Amino acid sequence: MEVLQLFITASIPVLKVLLITALGSYLALDSVNILGEDTRKHLNTVVFYVLSPALVSSNLARTITYESMVKLWFMPVNILITFIVGSILGWILLLLTRPPAHLRGLVLGCCAAGNLGNLLLIIVPAVCKEKGSPFGAPDVCRTYGLAYASLSMAIGAIYLWSYVYNIVRISAKRGTQDSTQSPVRSSTPNEISCTEPLLSSKESEVVEDNANHYALPCTISEENAKMTTSGKIKQRIMMVFGKLNLKTIFAPSTTGAIVGFSIGLIPQIRKALIGDGAPLRVVQDTASLLGDGAIPTLTLIIGGNLLKGLRGPGMQKSLVVGIIIVRYVALPLIGILVIKGALKLGLVHSDPLYLFVLLLQFSLPPAMNIGTITQLFGAGEKECSVIMLWTYAFASVSLTFWSAFFMWLVARV
Repeated sequence: MEVLQLFITASIPVLKVLLITALGSYLALDSVNILGEDTRKHLNTVVFYVLSPALVSSNLARTITYESMVKLWFMPVNILITFIVGSILGWILLLLTRPPAHLRGLVLGCCAAGNLGNLLLIIVPAVCKEKGSPFGAPDVCRTYGLAYASLSMAIGAIYLWSYVYNIVRISAKRGTQDSTQSPVRSSTPNEISCTEPLLSSKESEVVEDNANHYALPCTISEENAKMTTSGKIKQRIMMVFGKLNLKTIFAPSTTGAIVGFSIGLIPQIRKALIGDGAPLRVVQDTASLLGDGAIPTLTLIIGGNLLKGLRGPGMQKSLVVGIIIVRYVALPLIGILVIKGALKLGLVHSDPLYLFVLLLQFSLPPAMNIGTITQLFGAGEKECSVIMLWTYAFASVSLTFWSAFFMWLVARV
């Protein structure tokens, strides 16, 4: 295939996303005020609780079977690798830039979580329809492409809402605590100085004050001070477990993924819901109808948020540049090494479309739902808008380049 044709084929899906994003930005203008801030928040809630779960469950139920899951077992591992590598690179970026506490979870989330669902559901079918596509017949390509994109969306939703949700929540809480914490540090009983006794020698034996604190002799205080190391470790561990919200693993999108897997993998349920002759096909059709609205709605919201980013506060340029380098340079290069290694070891089959999707998962911009998460906690919304503005602006060039390069690469396998 000619290089020019590859770039044309890769650019069409990206242009579709840009056009819808531009429309969202236009609708969010003050002079138009159709997609204002309150409207975006309400739409975010609808997408979170209704549209995204419907999209994930309907696509998985229709395209995932036991046979396809056996072939696609490496995809969840591949997505996990993108999260792990992105988190490591994001942690390095935090060490170099030292952002405020409430932004650390946002930066880690943007480096770790890519737009694994919405963009793939737009890009892959659009690439299949192009004449220069190396993926064979358009109809067959579209069917398999939807299966790959749906599984990617489902696994990405599980990782996003169980990992990124919690790190943003913890970061937002820590930022709030840091901002409200008094600079004057109160002393604790173990930190009382021994130079001046609080009580007389007789009183210090056993005396309890109104706050149930004991004034102990200095020898006992020193003994307690030595024992505080193990106590502090236990306290830290309990604090971490206390901050983790395991209920978010069953967020609406994750629940939708579980429902979709159950329908697709259990033959009895699948026969009842999937197919033209299925007695309960109206349920699946309704879910598909709702799910079809998720992608354009999310893309319009991100367009409105990008406009908000233009008016956003000043932000460390090093943070934005660092996230762009992580997502569009480091991750795609590491992804090529990972997929080539997996192919050499026989962990993945050599279907060009499957390899293309696996490679593309390393080169996507940050997940749109990160904006939803920041709005849910009210922390880092404006900064997230700035990050999304520049990362999605660069994505138009980066995605076109990497898509064309990946198509050339898989065509040679």
